[in-house]
Parts: sequence; C-alpha cells; structure tokens
Amino acid sequence: MRGKFNLRQLHSSNFQLQRPYNFPKPHLKEKDSHIVKCTKAISTHMRNGHCDLALRVFNSMPIRNSVSYNAMISGYLRNAEFSLARNLFDRMPHKDLFSWNLMLTGYVRNRRLRDARVLFDSMPEKDVVSWNAMLSGYVRSGHADEAREVFDEMPHKNSISWNGLLAAYVRSGRLQEASNLFESKSDWELISWNCLMGGYVRRNMLGEARLLFDRMPIRDVVSWNTMISGYAQDGDLSQARRLFAESPVRDVFTWTAMVYAYVQNGMLDEARTVFDEMPQRIEMSYNTMIAGYVQYKRMDMARKLFEAMPFPNIGSWNIMISCYCQEGDVAQARDLFDGMPEHDSVSWAAIIAGYAQNGHYEEAMNMLVEMKRDGEGLNRSTFCCALSTCADIAALELGKQVHGQVVKTGYENGCLVGNALVGMYCKCGCIDEAYEVFQGIQHKDIVSWNTMLSGYARHGFGRLALTVFEWMITAGVKPDEITMVGVLSACSHNGLTDRGTEYFHSMDKDYGVKPNSKHYTCMIDLLGRAGCLEEAQNLIRNMPFEPDVAIWEALLGASRIHGNMELSEKAAEMVFKMEPNNSATYVLLSNLYAASKRWVDVSKIRLKMREVGVHKTPGYSWVEIHNKIHTFTAGDCLHPEKRRIYAFLEELDLKMKQEGYVPATKLVLHNVEEEEKKHILKYHSEKLAVAFGILTIPAGRPIRVMKSLRICEDCHNAIKHISKIVGRLIIVRDSHRFHHFSEGNCSCGDFW
Repeated sequence: MRGKFNLRQLHSSNFQLQRPYNFPKPHLKEKDSHIVKCTKAISTHMRNGHCDLALRVFNSMPIRNSVSYNAMISGYLRNAEFSLARNLFDRMPHKDLFSWNLMLTGYVRNRRLRDARVLFDSMPEKDVVSWNAMLSGYVRSGHADEAREVFDEMPHKNSISWNGLLAAYVRSGRLQEASNLFESKSDWELISWNCLMGGYVRRNMLGEARLLFDRMPIRDVVSWNTMISGYAQDGDLSQARRLFAESPVRDVFTWTAMVYAYVQNGMLDEARTVFDEMPQRIEMSYNTMIAGYVQYKRMDMARKLFEAMPFPNIGSWNIMISCYCQEGDVAQARDLFDGMPEHDSVSWAAIIAGYAQNGHYEEAMNMLVEMKRDGEGLNRSTFCCALSTCADIAALELGKQVHGQVVKTGYENGCLVGNALVGMYCKCGCIDEAYEVFQGIQHKDIVSWNTMLSGYARHGFGRLALTVFEWMITAGVKPDEITMVGVLSACSHNGLTDRGTEYFHSMDKDYGVKPNSKHYTCMIDLLGRAGCLEEAQNLIRNMPFEPDVAIWEALLGASRIHGNMELSEKAAEMVFKMEPNNSATYVLLSNLYAASKRWVDVSKIRLKMREVGVHKTPGYSWVEIHNKIHTFTAGDCLHPEKRRIYAFLEELDLKMKQEGYVPATKLVLHNVEEEEKKHILKYHSEKLAVAFGILTIPAGRPIRVMKSLRICEDCHNAIKHISKIVGRLIIVRDSHRFHHFSEGNCSCGDFW
C-alpha cells in the first residue's frame, strides 16, 4: 500500500498486508519467539508514534496473545487514540487483569470518571493497582469524598493508596481531614510529609507547616524549599533567612525563594546580591528579580536584566510588556510584543489591556482582531480582557462577537467570564442581555451579584436593583462594601430617600458592613437630590472621618440642582483646596454663575483656570454603527455625514418646539445673544450622535450613545422629546449613569 494509512481501515479483517510485514506462518516451536519479536516491534512503533505500522505488525501475526493485545492498547492510549484502544479491548478474546487495568487507567487519564467507574465495577477481579487507579481518578478531579469511599472499600492498601487520599484532602483544602488521616498512621513516606506541609503553606497556615517541618524524621530539598518559600510569600524575611542559612542542601529553587523573600520586603539590593551569588539560574530566577524591579518602578534595571537573560522565556517577555503597559508606555510595550519570538494568550491579553487602559481603544480592538487572525485561542483571561475593552468603549457588536466565541468554548456559565459578560452588557446599555447572562451563571459569586445589582442601579432601574439585592440575601450571599454602594446608588438614582436612609443606618448591624466614604457620598447624593441639604450638611459634620473630594462634589452637585449658591460656593472652595486642578469643578461653578447672569464671576473663574493652568476637558459622544465607532464633538464639522445630520437636527428642532421644548439657554457659559445660545445648545455632541443613530440604525433597534462627560440638562430634556417624536428607544450612557429615553420619559425619573 502507498500513501497514508487509515487506522480504522487497517482494523478491517479484509485488509491484506504486503511486505515487509507479510510474515510466513511459523512452526509451533518458533511461535513464542515470533510473538515476542512482533510485540517488541509493536512497542517500538508505538513509542515513535507510528500507530499504523504497529497495527500492520499486529494484523500480520497469525497467533496473538494477551501481551500483544496489551502492547497495542497501551500504545493507542499513549498516542491519545482512545476509541481505537477501547475497540481493541472489546475485541480481545481473553482479557487478563493487566488489560483491565490498562483501560481503567486510560479512562482515568482522560477524566472519564463515569466510564471508569462502570468498567471498574464490571472487572472480574481487582488488585491494588485497580483500586489505586480509581482512587487517583477521584483525587485528580477533586472528588475527595468519592476518593475516601474507594479508600475505605480497598481490601489491601499500599503507600500509594494512603498518599492518594492524603493528596485528595490537601488539594481540596480539607486540611483538618488531611491532618486527621496523617496522624492515624506513623510510617509515612517523605513525599507525604511534603504534601501536607505544602498544603499548609498554600493556605498560609505557616504555624502548622512549621510544626510538621520540625517533626520530620528526614528532610529533602523540597522540604526546605517549601518552608523557605512559605515564609518568603508571607513576608517573614527573618525566618526565611534563618532557614536558608540552616539548609544543608540548596538548589536553584532555594536560592530563588530567597530572592523572592527580599523582593517581598522591598529590599531589592539585597535580592540582587543573592541573585548574583546564585551558582546557577533558571528563567524563574530572572523573572523573580525582574518582577521585583517592576514592582518598585525601577524599569531601567528591569530592562537591563531582561536583556541580559541568556534565554528569556515567554513569561519574561510578558512581565516586561505588562509593566510598560502599567506605566503608560504602550509604545515600548508594543515594540517588545512585536519582537517576541512567539506569543501566548497572556501576551495578547497584556497588550490589549495596555491599549485599553491607556485610552487607545481602537488599537485594542485591532489587536483583538489580529489575535483571532493569528489563531491564538482565547482563554478565560483573554476573554475577560477583550470584554472589558468592549465595555470601556461600548463596542457592543464586537462584544457580541466575543460572546459568541465564549459560548463555543463553554466558558459562558463560568463565574469569571460570565461576570465579564454581565459587566460588558451593562456598560453597553443592554441590561436585559446582562440579566440573561447573569441567570445562566451556574455558581454566582459576590462579584456576579454586585455587577448585576450595580448595573440595574446605573441604568435607573432602582427597584429591580433592590430586588436583586433581596434575592442575593435569600441565596445566602453576604453583602460587602461594594454591594451596599450599589444599593445606596439605586436608591439615590431613583429618589428612594427613606429606603436608602434605612439601608445606610442598618448595614453595619444587619450585614457587618461599616460605612466608608463611598457610602457617605451616596447618602449625600441621595439627600441632596431630595432637597434635604441641611440633613446632608449634618451628615458631613458627623462623619467619623474627614470628608474627601467626592463628598464635597456630591454636595456641590446637589446645591447646584436646588440653586443654593452659597452652599455651592462653599463646597466648590473645599474641592479647590483638595484638587486645585479639577476642571469639572471650575466648569460647574461657572455654570452656576452663568445661570445667575453673574458674568463677572464667570470671567473670574476663567481667569483662575488660566492662572492655575487648568483646561476644560472637551466633551465628546460616540455611537457604534456596523462595528465602527463614530465620535462627535460639539458643533462637529468633520463627520462625512455632517450635512445630513445637521439638516435632520433642524427638522427635529422644529418638531420639538411644537411639543413644548424650550432650550435651556441659561446653561451657556458665554455672555452672548439668546439666539446664539440656542444655536450652541442645538449642536451638542450627544444630540449629533443621537441624530446620526436615528438616521443609520434600522427602525426597531435601540440607539445607544455614549458621552465622556455628564449629560447636560438641555440635552436630557431634548432627547426626551426626540424619543417621543421618532418613536425610538434611545439609551445614553454618560460619565455617571444610563438614561433610557422612551415616549418622552427617562428611566432616571429626572433624578439625574
């Protein structure tokens, strides 16, 4: 035969072999040596991955015994041809115990525990290997209770059995049961001592680990390394140094643990001294030292050591890329990324996150597309990074594409990626889709509940947010600080003053959450929106700590809404003291002065901004159309569809005025004529984005617009009218919350 062999075709009984494997039928006295020779050939071919050649030898044998069958089955399992191994096992005329154990081990290694158990229960006889195989399957899958059942049923146990059950308890974190088992027997092997001690170290139970270490009859280098690294991770430099000095044997991991211990304590020079004294170094040693430099912002030293590495591994490259991204130097990160000999999912996630976190959203999206084109599989970390990037820029269509990939990989119902999906849909204005994903998460953690609760709160659906909170309590999940911020925000955004006040005063007693500055900020906002400015000031006076900028900003916003100029100026003065370069405060105070026609004060504010060197952050809005982000600024004249957009806005303006819309010219900060003020208001960025969305997004689909700053009062009023005129759902996300405009109303109930 020529060409490639089909293994399943070779199994056919009609297959005729050609030379060199067309052996003559041996005489009886030659039979045994012939079988041995063929079995050796089968094993050799299987070791080299040539399953087809092994099968040719097997099919050429006129007489086959269990040894030859077992050689074939073992070879198939070694080469991941599991179905072929099982087919051959089923065809065996006489199965010996070794054959049964082979298949059982195959099931266990492939994590097919249910099939393994069925096979195990059907075995005509079992030995300690059979029992240990079943036990190890449960251990590797984290089923400690099932492992214990097998252990208890075993007629004979050996050291592998005892070690297996101990490992099951340690891996599952059931250290008390592991300890009880350990104390029930005295002749443990060294590997078992190290196993239990490692379990204690991983759970940060260093006292118990040290007691075990001191009791050990003998210790090896693993024992010493486990304790030294445990103290290093805990930051206990003195104990780590003492054990390092006492250790009779040191390998590269011992030295690296000591480098890590110094790094953890911020003693980089001492860490470098130990690093330089190391008899030999591996990539982990270099990476530990580089990570130390990165952690303490000594990028020049990190780069020098990285370039001095004889063979940097992919982890070394990833550390450097991540660190440059965190420093905001995305250009350097990209240069390193492009120079990598190969990328893994961590590399892609690091550079994508770097672009996104530094505001380069388009580049982040391009890299995401490039990663998929490069064939790199998305793992949980990369999925979360991609979804976070989509959420930041509200790239809904791309987010949906990533969601599709998530479904294909089966990560959708997991907590980590599921939470990222909920967050993405919440931030992209798709609260219903967020809730669908939330429902599908099988094991919700506190982040799942908080994300959904906060999502409803930001979208203005406060009562739904509180319903989620009640479900969370019923499910037995204890609220944390973030939960209560979401609850209070929900009450604040929906004018639920009494209910919010009740939650605030009871959250320590009911849930053990002590109010922090964020909770007080929510309460100042809640009281301020309700016009309870005196109560808000009293709350600030009675706070157990000094108010921060956010609290004064909340009071400033509340006093502005209710026209309390004196309180506004007082709050603004406090903000200026804490953050003299906060442009938003200058603008807000200018708004107040302009609304009162205090143009002299407006000029003073502008002069002060120039003196301090503060510039107003220009607002912009964007809308996603056909996977492309369209960005607008106020009075935008660069968009290719500007004439069509402006003409449509003129048409809408006439219809809005017929509906009773009156431009809020008091918001214009310039001392100009009334008509000019109306003209300025007409072309705010969010209005341009909404108009373009109506013109380009098919009827029946929501229009989702994102704004970098807070939506202004005039635009909020105008978009309410527009939603009624065009009969469309318009969703606007500003810097604080979402607004769902429909039929002339907003989900915020004008508590914005």
